[in-house]
Amino acid sequence: MAPPSTTTVQEDHVALAEIELCGELMIAASAADGERLSPDRIDEVLKVRPEGDARPLT
Repeated sequence: MAPPSTTTVQEDHVALAEIELCGELMIAASAADGERLSPDRIDEVLKVRPEGDARPLT
C-alpha cells in the first residue's frame, strides 16, 4: 500500500479544522437564548471580524 499523498494529508487537516469550527458553532447555538445566532456571534465564535476592523482577535 502506498503512503498517503501530501495533498490528502493537507485535506485531512482542513477537514478536521472545519469539523472543529462546526462543533464550536453547534455548542454556541445550543447555549443561545434565541432561535438563531446573530452574525456578530457567529463571527465571534469563528474568531473572524468584519473587513476593516483592526481590533485584535481574542
